[in-house]
Amino acid sequence: MTRTWWKIVLCVVVATACVAPWHGVAQEGAKPAQKNGGKPTKRQVERARETVKMLDDVYKTAVVLITDKYVEDEDSFAAGSAAVALFEAIDEKGWHTAQLLDVTGDPYDPENVPDDAFEKQAIKKIKQGKSFVEGVETDAEGKPVYRAMTAIPVVHAKCVMCHAHYADAKDGQAVGAISYAVPIK
Repeated sequence: MTRTWWKIVLCVVVATACVAPWHGVAQEGAKPAQKNGGKPTKRQVERARETVKMLDDVYKTAVVLITDKYVEDEDSFAAGSAAVALFEAIDEKGWHTAQLLDVTGDPYDPENVPDDAFEKQAIKKIKQGKSFVEGVETDAEGKPVYRAMTAIPVVHAKCVMCHAHYADAKDGQAVGAISYAVPIK
């Protein structure tokens, strides 16, 4: 591996280490979701929302820092690719899922499209200008899951090196999104 790749990995590991110990830590007085008929309490949903907002800040900050410090040209390892690798590693550990999605209709990767009804509806709302969309669903095992999607605008001039079609995006316009699914504990 090149030195740059190791720096990217280090940034991602540090960002993950800052988040992972706090994810899912029960707050004093929190009630299990199984009480109240399996429906999560307002406090549990608020805690899940705060977790997603923190994760979103960490992930987006990492992508911007990697782009700024390590992306030099089209041959550089893309910060978006680093984010996808991080999302996969976190998902494999069972913490939560996160996925990059296209909002433009011209995805960089064919996998960056909505997978389910929540994502399809959230993408529509992101296209209409919302920056944060949320909901609570039940997973296949009947457990509550907090779903959220956050908008990704073009925030760095280097973004258009790999995404030429972003050059025409209006200031603040979402070109992508991150879809989250966080178990409610």
